[in-house]
Amino acid sequence: MRSRLSSLPPGPRPTPGENDRRAGVLVPLFVRDAKLWVLFTRRTESVEHHRGQISFPGGGEESEDDSLYETALRETEEELGIARRDVVSLGSLSPIVTVTNFYVEPYVAAVPQPYVWQPAEAEIAEVIEAPLPSLMDPAIRESQPIPGREGVILFYHYGKHVIWGATARILAELLEALGGPPAR
Repeated sequence: MRSRLSSLPPGPRPTPGENDRRAGVLVPLFVRDAKLWVLFTRRTESVEHHRGQISFPGGGEESEDDSLYETALRETEEELGIARRDVVSLGSLSPIVTVTNFYVEPYVAAVPQPYVWQPAEAEIAEVIEAPLPSLMDPAIRESQPIPGREGVILFYHYGKHVIWGATARILAELLEALGGPPAR
């Protein structure tokens, strides 16, 4: 995985705007039943940003964070109870700027199994485990315009869940690293 991530062609490298909030997210991978899986969360309806959306664990940078990778680790521990010492860094994906003014750096990491997720009730409504081969199925991927937004928006339909926005963009780049269709 490390070599695949490092061999991806670099995507556009946005610069955070002065009004953009800096954030780090973790893309947690694990192996189960000889398959590679990814971990998502569904946010509660009471959180400040992105209510009810499917996301990767992570959040806004705090003054005590030495880097956005540290932000991603701290937030993952707070949201899911995954101890920093248990996370094995595999690399990073291209940073993105969201329409909600977040500059996000995504980091890919392995989490040993078995592991007991401990979702924070105030932030996480549901933990979603998805096998990456299922997410590579072109039948679940869709792009469509959304009124009031520029360009088309990428969607993944996984079971009852719709993964879109920044999470879908990050997922697309990860799947590209694994041999899926181009993210861009």
